[in-house]
Amino acid sequence: MSKLFQYAGIAASVVLIAFGIGATVIGIDGRDRVRTELAREQIVGTPDSTIPNQLVNTGSEAQAFANVMRKHTLEATGGKTYAQMPRFIDANGKGTNDEKAAAKDPKSGEPAANPARNIWVTETALTTALNTAYFAESTATFVIVMGIALLLTGIGFLVLTLRVLRTPSAVKESRRQPTAAVAVPH
Repeated sequence: MSKLFQYAGIAASVVLIAFGIGATVIGIDGRDRVRTELAREQIVGTPDSTIPNQLVNTGSEAQAFANVMRKHTLEATGGKTYAQMPRFIDANGKGTNDEKAAAKDPKSGEPAANPARNIWVTETALTTALNTAYFAESTATFVIVMGIALLLTGIGFLVLTLRVLRTPSAVKESRRQPTAAVAVPH
């Protein structure tokens, strides 16, 4: 029965070590992919950002740039979010939610949409992508840490398995071996 436990412990250790190595490699690949894709977009921090004139190529830099984009969009829309802005524009170019008061689109005859709302549509798409890069890099870092933890757990489990579950005859044998007498000169 002891041999069965020893082999099962070794097998479990090998599985933990394999998963640890696999998770670490996948995490490193994921983090590198996020950084490569961000760098490929050639986004450079604006002068008022926390990364002025620097290439945005990490998840945390992407999140910081997304925050700056939101600030700029709020400035461009008078401090209003997409949901706070009127849906239409009237004949004077002012915003309104009243379809009857809205100017008519010359091509369709429908109430004219407020074009300033498109700023938010664009901002939301871009900042979502940037925040997703931040999340993906954070997840990849977590996977790397978990992979290392699995690897160390597997190694520790293997050491324990080999040390604790040695065959009883090997343990008895190591205790029986006589120590060599050392002659001490007088």
